[in-house]
Amino acid sequence: MRQIWLYSIVLLCFLGRAQEKDSLEIKVSGYLETYYAYDFSNPRTDNKLPFMYNYNRHNEFNVNNGLIRTQLQYGNTYASVAIHAGTYVDDNYAAEDIKLLSEAYVGMYFNDNKKSSIEVGIMPSYIGFESATSNSNLTLTRSLLAENSPYFMTGIKYNYEPNEKWSFSGLVTNGWQRINKPQKDVVPAFGTQIVYEPTENSILNWSTFIGKEFYGTELAMRYFSNLYWDNTWNSKWHTILGFDFGIQDSSTLNDKHLYWMSPVLIAQYAINAKWQAAVRVEYYQDEDNVIVATSDAFKTSGASINFDYLPNSKVKLRTEARYLDSQSSIFNDNKSNNFFVTTSLSFEF
Repeated sequence: MRQIWLYSIVLLCFLGRAQEKDSLEIKVSGYLETYYAYDFSNPRTDNKLPFMYNYNRHNEFNVNNGLIRTQLQYGNTYASVAIHAGTYVDDNYAAEDIKLLSEAYVGMYFNDNKKSSIEVGIMPSYIGFESATSNSNLTLTRSLLAENSPYFMTGIKYNYEPNEKWSFSGLVTNGWQRINKPQKDVVPAFGTQIVYEPTENSILNWSTFIGKEFYGTELAMRYFSNLYWDNTWNSKWHTILGFDFGIQDSSTLNDKHLYWMSPVLIAQYAINAKWQAAVRVEYYQDEDNVIVATSDAFKTSGASINFDYLPNSKVKLRTEARYLDSQSSIFNDNKSNNFFVTTSLSFEF
């Protein structure tokens, strides 16, 4: 609650000062996504899969994410505040005191050409190519590597864009997808992001994370790298190739270095102006359950196919079939595979 008041005071001061002149710019946007998911293993738990954090209710209609965002700009300063609700929030913010805020940050440009800036607060994650508002994602559900890396970060971020092709960012944060810092005497985590855009249709991104995180009850260093290439080949084809790799130190296991990794390839094809289709192949390996807490070593491959119908620029109807296959019996009823279908209807403005 104390943090909510702090953000409120900062924003009220910002707005009060901005209203002195007529140059305050306000933009309001929103997103609402409803869904129905059916898991053919008929799980009896509330969440159909413990390592998935979207569309994770079986055989029921629900709201994955409803969001209202207000963006403000006044001179060389700006702010963004977004509130949200849905099963996405229930699953991803369970450990947080502040659940209502999707983002709440204030930014400032250091020069008139806007090449460098600083942002402070609750921000969308700088890691990965799939966002929480899935309209912009090529697939309906998020990939395994995206589901098990941060959706949001809390801290301070410095951005520098020397030209149109390159951008660099450095971050100091409360940790791996955290608003509240669980242990106050631990030093903050650090992150970097490098983005290279050789053309307007191609993006190469490399993001890193370094900080102390828990493995069970043990607090030790975590090193993480996310690399992806997003390329639009022409008016029909769009692909993303991604790779995550992480290392967790563990003194209790004879100073063993635990690691996890995940490659993914997604290809989307625009059938026409109203219809799109996408396929995905992926693999996730986490033998020591550093990130994915299952009953046995997590070595899982997956494939999915989805079809999207776009009646207009604001609405998207999507259906996806997804199959996961594991080397261990980690799914419901001690099965080594899982198949589920998800349908969503979303509206954004």
